[in-house]
Amino acid sequence: MAKPKPLTTTLSTKGQLILPQGIRRDRNWGPGTRLVVEDTPDGVLLRAAAVFEPTKPQDVFGSLPYAGPPKTLEDMEAGVAAEARRRHAGD
Repeated sequence: MAKPKPLTTTLSTKGQLILPQGIRRDRNWGPGTRLVVEDTPDGVLLRAAAVFEPTKPQDVFGSLPYAGPPKTLEDMEAGVAAEARRRHAGD
């Protein structure tokens, strides 16, 4: 089996590259996709940047305001069950 011919592109005078359409399509990289550029010993590596910064539960716990008495575990379980029934009522 023949080895596929490597794809090439040209660096513009503004330092811009055009990635081949097949690569953009296969990776689902549309206009506005943010890429991480990493210099490696073998060349330059491009990866899609994370859409959101990684967070830990303790970083966001309590970030949504709630004014009212604390909910009990039974209240929360009843709320989850009611929502499940509502979502699956038409099944």
